Amino acid sequence: MSNESAAAIRQERRDWMAKHRDTYLRSGGAQGHVMDISDVGGHTFTTHCLIRVKGRKSGRTQIVPLIYGDIAGEVVIVASKGGADENPDWYHNLRAHDEVDLQIATQAFRATWREPEGEERHRIWDFMSHVYPPYLSYQRATTRHIPVVMMTPVTPIDVFEESDLQSS
Repeated sequence: MSNESAAAIRQERRDWMAKHRDTYLRSGGAQGHVMDISDVGGHTFTTHCLIRVKGRKSGRTQIVPLIYGDIAGEVVIVASKGGADENPDWYHNLRAHDEVDLQIATQAFRATWREPEGEERHRIWDFMSHVYPPYLSYQRATTRHIPVVMMTPVTPIDVFEESDLQSS
């Protein structure tokens, strides 16, 4: 694949994610939670959450739509970045803080987070690769160990709004 082709694919994906995020935000979570992503290797009913993190350097608010799974009340997300050789910015920003804001459909929470290790991580990775099978090809595409993050909702908060993106 040429660099131009790869760049075009990345831009198309960014555009899709921004539209997805905006739909989620404008609807207060009534739309965007469950999406058909079978055209990119996912399932017809794939669940998505939003996370809201502050930029560790910029201080700007970032809201990102992500596929998630639920394991015993913990919300699981994967920092895949499509198999890129570097972790996504949201992951670095999340690691800079003890808590993260999380929205699932029409409910939002402040949450704690952790990264599972060892056998637990292996089990969770297997679970998430069933939630979204392309994670397996993403891991094969890179030498980095794709992070898995588990979030525990702690305190209810207001759902995210588009105006949150303007805060810095």
